[in-house]
Amino acid sequence: MSNDLFDHAMQERLKSEAPLAARMRPRTLEEYIGQEHIVGEGKLLRRAIEADRLFSSIILWGPPGTGKTTLAQVIANSTKSHFATLSAILAGKADLRVVIDEALERRRLHQTKTILFVDEVHRWNKAQQDALLPHVENGTFTLIGATTENPYFEVIKALISRSRVFQLRNLNQAETGILLDRALSDPQRGYGGRKILLDPDARTHLIEVASGDARNALNAIELAVESTSPDADGVIHVTLDVAQESIQRRAVLYDKDGDAHYDTISAFIKSVRGSDPDAALYWLAKMIYAGEDPKFILRRLIILAGEDIGLADPMGLVVANSAAQAFEFIGLPEGIFPIAEATLYLATAPKSNSTAAYFKAMKKIEEEGQVSVPRHLADGNRDAAATGQGKDYVYPHDSEGHFVPQQYLPKRLLGTYFYAPSQEGYESQVTARLEMWREAQRKALNIERREDVPAMSEDEIKEMKRKIK
Repeated sequence: MSNDLFDHAMQERLKSEAPLAARMRPRTLEEYIGQEHIVGEGKLLRRAIEADRLFSSIILWGPPGTGKTTLAQVIANSTKSHFATLSAILAGKADLRVVIDEALERRRLHQTKTILFVDEVHRWNKAQQDALLPHVENGTFTLIGATTENPYFEVIKALISRSRVFQLRNLNQAETGILLDRALSDPQRGYGGRKILLDPDARTHLIEVASGDARNALNAIELAVESTSPDADGVIHVTLDVAQESIQRRAVLYDKDGDAHYDTISAFIKSVRGSDPDAALYWLAKMIYAGEDPKFILRRLIILAGEDIGLADPMGLVVANSAAQAFEFIGLPEGIFPIAEATLYLATAPKSNSTAAYFKAMKKIEEEGQVSVPRHLADGNRDAAATGQGKDYVYPHDSEGHFVPQQYLPKRLLGTYFYAPSQEGYESQVTARLEMWREAQRKALNIERREDVPAMSEDEIKEMKRKIK
């Protein structure tokens, strides 16, 4: 009995001494803030929680501080099932085995179901995730997995197919404000029993810099309150200066091997391609701020210069390559200037993706096979007298205009045109002379013009790139 009292007292003390974010964790759906798209009134997951009928295993996917663990705890507080918790960072297959054995025993003796919450489930390797499968499938327990990484990449397909994925989003500013106000007014778990004055500009700063991370916002207000001495009237005054010191700069969500890495470089490249220099600079700054390798960014800019600028502005490739060389010579921090210059130049340059015509030619070879090189185009340096290689080839520079209308494609492909110049920038000047050369070639070789090879979709180009790799 005395041990029970001691344990109870310890638990109560731990609760009171827990960080503010832990103390203020919502306990019911009514207290839960945000994620209206999955737990709003009438939504499927909310109905399942309220009815204590979790219909299948679920994966909660979202950035830190969006309420994944909190939602799992709400389910724990709402269900009659036994709720077990494992951290994939700390637990292994042996720990999982214990949970499984206990769940089977509980079901056999008391007909009680088990819900297993696995935090950071993506941290488990394939073998560890495989160990969950038969028990999820036969109903030994219902799984709730939480992950900051894209589960479609980081969780095995068999487990995904047996689960429902719910994506959580960063809280908006109004929702973050509600959490701050609740922490300051709650007399039991928050600071409602103290006199605290939070200046409006300080409140705004905390909300903005928290960037939708509830834990970050609550940790900041806790630090601000606990580190500020009361004035003569007992009031703790949290000014903008105090707020700035408390939250400092936000740690950007950016794992170089995770979703944020690929999503951010994707946003950067799409902004440059879309001719939005302001957005491009923003995503560039996020990457540099988070510690991305500038050489990775420069490699992507060089690719973009060839793929999305092309002949609309041939200087784009020169600028991007020069920026890479300049950075190699300078390094950070000053090396950011050539990177920013290349970013702005490419974002504001005329755009053309006509270099993707290469993939049309590659697709033609894939479909029809390779064709022998016409004899007059073959290398004449290797026994030309015996083989006739190179015979009848006309050297263009010996002709007026440095052009001669002769056959260059295999005969069966004559009149096939892969390249279609855009009407942007420098490339617009190419159209007239290219059509003149093509027309002269058609007349000289007595060939009919075929339809241009149609443009390829983005998915088709991606597939061709994959084959090259």
